Amino acid sequence: MFESITGSFEKIFNKLRSRGRLTKDNIQDGLREVRIALLEADTNYKVVKDFINRVTEQAIGEEVLRSVAPGQQIIKIVQNEMENLMGPVDSSIPFVDGDITVIMLVGLQGSGKTTTSGKLANMILSKGKKTMLVAADVQRPAAIEQLKVIGKQLNIPVYSKEGLAPVKICKRAIKHAKANNHNVIILDTAGRLHIDEELMLELKQIKDKIKPTHILFVCDSMTGQDAVNSAKEFNTQLGFDGVILTKLDGDARGGAALSIKAVTGKPIKFVGVGEKLDKIEEFHPDRMASRILGMGDVVSLVEKAQKVIDKEEADKLEKKIKQNTLTLEDFLSQLQQVRRMGSLKDIIGMIPGIGKKMDGMDVDENQLKRVEAVIRSMTLEERMNPDTIEGSRRHRIASGSGTSAQDVSQLLKQFKQMKKMFRHMSGKDAKHFQTEGFSPDAMRIHRKLRSKRKKVKRKKR
Repeated sequence: MFESITGSFEKIFNKLRSRGRLTKDNIQDGLREVRIALLEADTNYKVVKDFINRVTEQAIGEEVLRSVAPGQQIIKIVQNEMENLMGPVDSSIPFVDGDITVIMLVGLQGSGKTTTSGKLANMILSKGKKTMLVAADVQRPAAIEQLKVIGKQLNIPVYSKEGLAPVKICKRAIKHAKANNHNVIILDTAGRLHIDEELMLELKQIKDKIKPTHILFVCDSMTGQDAVNSAKEFNTQLGFDGVILTKLDGDARGGAALSIKAVTGKPIKFVGVGEKLDKIEEFHPDRMASRILGMGDVVSLVEKAQKVIDKEEADKLEKKIKQNTLTLEDFLSQLQQVRRMGSLKDIIGMIPGIGKKMDGMDVDENQLKRVEAVIRSMTLEERMNPDTIEGSRRHRIASGSGTSAQDVSQLLKQFKQMKKMFRHMSGKDAKHFQTEGFSPDAMRIHRKLRSKRKKVKRKKR
């Protein structure tokens, strides 16, 4: 996510940090590079111009120039302004008490409205609301069937009626929802390849007759300024309450995310970060700014972990690590939890300071699948006692997992090394230093010094 713009910002900030003293001239040089990076990210020209003016006004102030770390001060100013550019945002959906909450999704064809309808319904369902999807797109072939497939996957009812106009379908859907005690319905409306009068007239009729509680504009973040321009046109002609950006996980530039709020005045409320129906997240400008600037996103990483990691299982794992009784069965369980958190590259990218080290590095997601296949090809006894795996057993496991005997040997070797590392971490030195409040870095330095002292003693002997 945002690899291109993040890489550009990291280079610019490294230059600013390396200067012992900043002047107005080299600050303006740095901000000129920031402007180029934003324009290359397909950010709206006027948005970039206003952004640079605000940052420049603050960056050349005497308080910054005379500060101990002016480079850091400028980075902080850029981060704050970026947060202001995309926020503030309230990603909650106010539900109507005692009545039906109607959410209408609009947007161009290909933006991902139908899939987003399912994702949004799934998220609302998790909040304890009885949700229903409405197939109001009668233009696109197979749109109704696609929505029904999504509804079946999520166990959410889908209302559809053939041969009726979209407005009548929506009206009957509301009556059906009331009769069946549904308190939230999501209207999946028709899109077009471009904005036209016929499309807008149909959407205006639905808005006027149905009076939806919320209208959300769905757009493909990877289309950059095209997404921003279509959002502006939809907001001018129809009006909407917020934006859902789709395919954000594949967006290397980030121009749409940075521009859309400033151009339309309407906030980004949710973002789609994957193809699966649970891959929708609330939008947080502060976290997004941090990720764009290569500073990671620890809060989102922790939230992802909390959703998939069982606390009781985590406590058991901690105890096993301390007792040095970790098995491949435990390792498989942890591996599955990590995979449920999403793309490995995205997870690593959320860790502060890792972003620049990932530049140009290809993370092989299939490697995790191969490791899982190898472990699954083992018997329970072999998972519990990996030392028993030798010769013919390795060949049998390799054959069953579609890998080689060398792959099996490599996994067993890495598992032993991991256990050895955990044993050192939970040894006497670790306990002593944890008690005294020393960091892991201090513990490593201590071990190196102790090792050197032993070598010196041996030489003296």
